[in-house]
Amino acid sequence: MPSLTTEQTQWHSWLCQKALPLWNQAGFDEQAGLYHERLTFAGAPIPLPHRRLMVQARQVATYCQAALNGHYKAGERALACLAQLTKRYHRADGQAGWVFALGPDLAPSDTKRDLYGHAFILFAHGWAYRLSGDTALLTIAEESLAEIDALFPSPQGGYRDAIPALSERHSQNPHMHLLEACLTLFEVSQREVFLHHAEAILALALRAFIPQGTDALLEFFTPAWTPEEPYGRNRVEPGHQAEWCWLLGEYHRLAPTGAHATAARKAQHKLYDRLHQTVPGPLLPDALYDDGTLLEATTRIWPQTEMMRLLAQHAPADPATRYQRLCRMSQLFFTQYAPTTLFGGWIDRLDEAGNSATDHMPASSLYHIYSAGQAILNAPPA
Repeated sequence: MPSLTTEQTQWHSWLCQKALPLWNQAGFDEQAGLYHERLTFAGAPIPLPHRRLMVQARQVATYCQAALNGHYKAGERALACLAQLTKRYHRADGQAGWVFALGPDLAPSDTKRDLYGHAFILFAHGWAYRLSGDTALLTIAEESLAEIDALFPSPQGGYRDAIPALSERHSQNPHMHLLEACLTLFEVSQREVFLHHAEAILALALRAFIPQGTDALLEFFTPAWTPEEPYGRNRVEPGHQAEWCWLLGEYHRLAPTGAHATAARKAQHKLYDRLHQTVPGPLLPDALYDDGTLLEATTRIWPQTEMMRLLAQHAPADPATRYQRLCRMSQLFFTQYAPTTLFGGWIDRLDEAGNSATDHMPASSLYHIYSAGQAILNAPPA
């Protein structure tokens, strides 16, 4: 039977000696001062027509956290990268907000505004402030949050996915990451504006994202925040259910007497019970329908890391039970997703038979992986 201590030792070694060095060295474009989006399985950068804001912000946040935790000293590079992001993405076309992507010439290649990318640039500013103590970063975060309120509001509450909108579909996912960013910013600054926004998102989630009677977290909605499809045809992603369970636990930790503390705790227990029943383990499939039937049997890396983070921290279950599953998932992570042959890299997606279903390593996964690893390393003995 694997032990938590054994898994913690492996995670510490792999993160500090392999993964973080790989993505800070081969994964960083020194000429541009930005991170690469992808590497080959041999660790070579893959040129792409776009550098998305979301990927850059995730890498900045990750390396700021790694520096704070003493896992890897690349914090100064991350802060310098954030300064580049502000210069090149923020209001780069003269309009409010952050552009979606830059091209190879470092000029804007896609000027739409997406809520998802805005959530992550806020997240990056929270961790950068915690590392540097530079209050100017909080000023930019507050300005960006005001821009989100101005750019993306939806008449029935919450936010649109993007401007200009590609469809009328509304999504929970960018709201989840905006909640994560606001909770991070509240923790590091104690400024009420961030808690206020977090609680507004929580109110929407409790009202709309988890329909009464199903305890399933739905992905897509109409502009009125009703389920996009009839019951039994709505997409549910177990990885997002795990993320929401963790975030509800974070809210309770940071605001134990907050406006939604009791309701959030109840929702967390319901989501966790549903997750345990529909996906008993060990790996999380990419998608189910809201009636619990399988939609996609492929298994990406990020749902596994989100489940491991939850099992290490905030899961409403006894430590012995959750650590047993955590250790099993950790073993599978290193045998199936992050084999030693990749030297700190990973296979992002496996097919139904457990074989690689991709030909490259995306930088965007490091955010999920490091969050899981950090939680595992901080998990107390059972």
